[in-house]
Amino acid sequence: MTQVTSAHGKADGSGLPQVPSIPLADDRAIAAAGEQSIGHLVKDATTHLSTLVRAEVELAKSEVTKEVKKGIKGSVFFIIALTVVLYSSFFFFFALAELIADLGVVRSGAFAIVFGFMLVVAAVFTLLGIRKLKSLRAPERTISSVKDTAAALTHRGDRQS
Repeated sequence: MTQVTSAHGKADGSGLPQVPSIPLADDRAIAAAGEQSIGHLVKDATTHLSTLVRAEVELAKSEVTKEVKKGIKGSVFFIIALTVVLYSSFFFFFALAELIADLGVVRSGAFAIVFGFMLVVAAVFTLLGIRKLKSLRAPERTISSVKDTAAALTHRGDRQS
């Protein structure tokens, strides 16, 4: 068995962990192919299929892990920016209440108006979030593809030749 990396790795193969792969040709297998039994050939095919599936899973897992790590590192900056904006919003709403008070509204009433406005904005965004969450669906195409693959592998020997 050989080791390969994905296309996302560097030219020298670093960047992603190596995953097992099936060699394209094995000199020993070609030389002994005429002497092998059907059972041995089936065993080799099963072993290669198992290795291939494991290699594909490992490759997908390593690529997804790498991309998720990059996404998390990038999202840290957004989290910091959001934190600063949230703390700064206090000053904005305080200034808004003072502006309303300067327009002649009783100061406590001005703060109550700003508080009510903040509750309305929070309610609107809560409703938008609920609508988005309700629109989430299961990955139907992936589920269908996995079922088709499982059915094809399960029933491959059932056909009459």
